[in-house]
Amino acid sequence: MPHVGDSCRLTAWVHGDVQGVGFRWWTRSRALELGLVGTATNTADGRVLVVAEGERARCEALLAALRGGGAPGRVDLVVDGWDLPRGALTGFTER
Repeated sequence: MPHVGDSCRLTAWVHGDVQGVGFRWWTRSRALELGLVGTATNTADGRVLVVAEGERARCEALLAALRGGGAPGRVDLVVDGWDLPRGALTGFTER
């Protein structure tokens, strides 16, 4: 796992009522405010997969926002994973 202050890759599976409610747009806005790159993608099982790369503290701030209750819809659970950045992402897109 990367050290604090290093660049990292956050993968977060967001469970709940998060599709069709503006959740991906909200996530993209928070990520761009934090200077992160990545994607927010609807999955067939109703979750949203968020992948973000950037400074560790900024990724942690995005994760806290995902869990913080301010997002549209209803977030029941966020399962997160951390890795080294892959560097292939530009901007932050909704899929």
